[in-house]
Parts: sequence; C-alpha cells; structure tokens
Amino acid sequence: MTVVDQVNVHDAKTHLSKLLARVERGEEIVLARAGKPVAKLVPIARLERRPSGFAKGTIWISDDFDDPLPPEFWFGSD
Repeated sequence: MTVVDQVNVHDAKTHLSKLLARVERGEEIVLARAGKPVAKLVPIARLERRPSGFAKGTIWISDDFDDPLPPEFWFGSD
C-alpha cells in the first residue's frame, strides 16, 4: 500500500501523530511548504530476522584464532 498524499507543513505539525500512523501502515506523505513539495515521510524498511544457521558452512575460523600473536607482530622483525 503506497498512497501518496501531500500535506502542508502547518497541517503536518498539527497532525504529526496521525501522519506517522499512516506512514506506519505503508503510506507515503509528501510535506509541502506553500504548496511546493519539500520532503517525504516514508516507512522505514523493516529488517527481517534471519533464520538461525542460515550461513552455516560459509564461515571458517582458524583453530589458532585466539592464540597469542607472535612477538614480530608487536615488535616488528629485524
């Protein structure tokens, strides 16, 4: 549902809560100043939860991942 409606800034300030409720339902609202469009209120895309294990087998962590770093890392090599 994408209904585009134009609302003047004065009316938007007066009815902001109602406009936000409409946006949450999927509508887009154009804000206008003196009848000229200047901005748009649009719903934020909701991130879908990814199922647990969706990337299983695509990531590899070395067995020595948490081993101390060699001295060369800290002090350089000569």
